[in-house]
Order: sequence, then C-alpha cells, then structure tokens
Amino acid sequence: MTMDVVNLRGFYDSPLGDVAQRIVGRVLRARWERQLKGLRLLGLGYPTPYLADYASEAERTLAFMPAPQGVVHWPVNGKSDTALVDATMMPLPDSSMDRILIVHALETSEHPHDLLEEVWRILAPGGRVVIVAPSRTGLWARLDTTPFGNGRPYSRGQLHELLQQALFLPIFWGEALYVPPFARPSLLRSAPAFERIAGRFSLPGGGVHVVEATKQLYRPVSLRRTVRRVAVELDTALEPVGARIG
Repeated sequence: MTMDVVNLRGFYDSPLGDVAQRIVGRVLRARWERQLKGLRLLGLGYPTPYLADYASEAERTLAFMPAPQGVVHWPVNGKSDTALVDATMMPLPDSSMDRILIVHALETSEHPHDLLEEVWRILAPGGRVVIVAPSRTGLWARLDTTPFGNGRPYSRGQLHELLQQALFLPIFWGEALYVPPFARPSLLRSAPAFERIAGRFSLPGGGVHVVEATKQLYRPVSLRRTVRRVAVELDTALEPVGARIG
C-alpha cells in the first residue's frame, strides 16, 4: 500500500515526523559528510525532508516521486526539482547520478527488483545508493500511523538478497528509529537518548534499516525476467477440393 503524498507531507510536518527526519538524517549525514560537493544527487520516493541538507552542496539535486504516490513542488521557493515518474523507467541517461537516496519507495514498490535494476542503470560507476527501509523487527513497521508502517518491511537478509540480485555490494549496514512511534512529548524528548544507547551497544530492533551500497560494474546484458509460452499447435487448415490439381 502506497501512502499519499499529502499524508507523507503531513507526517513530516508533525512533531513525530520531525524527530524521525532528524534521527535518520543524522545517519545519512554520517555517511555523506563532505562527499557531495560537485556530485549529482537523486532522491527517490518521498526524499525531500532529507535532501534539503544537501541541495546547496550537490551540483544538482533531483527528487523523483512514484506515480501512485503523487508529487509535490520542491523546493518551496524557486524552480521545482521534483518529477512524477515510473520508478522502474526513470527519464535519466545511463550512469547519470553519483548518489541516490531511496526512502518510502522500495517497501511500497510492486516490483522492487525492477526498481533496483533501474537504479543500477542510472547510477554512475563508483556511485553509491542509500536505502532507508522499514525493519521487520521494529515497532514502526507494526503500526500504520506512520509512513514506515505501510508497504512491505524487510529483514536484513531479505534486503541483502535483493541487493545482490540487482548487483549491488553493501558497504554499510545501520539501524535507526529505536524510539517508539508515539507522539508523546516525553518520548519525543527522549528520542536522542534511545538512539545513543542503542547505537552504543549495537542493539537490534530499530524501526528502519539504513544500508549503503555500490554498484558492481559487470553484469549480463539483461536480467529482466522473460515469460516463455508454449506455442499452441494449430489445426490443419481446410483445403478446397481440387486445390492440388495442376
């Protein structure tokens, strides 16, 4: 189930959404610190809450939103850098992006393998993709009151297999959002403490996986699945009397 873009925007405008953005954003910043200057950055899904920190650093920043979800204008001021797309057929040349952030996209995609194949196509050699996806063991995936409770949550093993099939090599695994997904002021104030303690002891049970991967450069011409159908045996056509004469 895909969450509507209006609901996604409403979540990130709420106190709970602001906390989620700051916690996940801190993990992203640790991975991409001083790495985006002069690079081309693409966000896929509903990435705009996380892209604002990098728009001034990257050479170009784009935000692609899947058609079933809808699209919003971003940034608020100036020309829009967003587009409504089919996430398995994006309007970009091969090897055109240096960094790609996928958030609120993989878990709601009907064809996650095809989505990752398309990401592989547009990612430049040496480029990196970061995926933020709900964790099967986390509390956030069990409640549909937030965007992370919609779609299919993943275990680490499932994500690893999906990345391998699309010829990506994971180089970093992390988790975030250990704080319960409730908008109680006391919980929101203690959210940084939850993250510090869980991170210090590498505890399981985070609400989301944060995985960074690079593309493997050699692949078959196409890994798309083909459907083989057995040809129907045709009956002998009727032949008029005397057709063979002469």
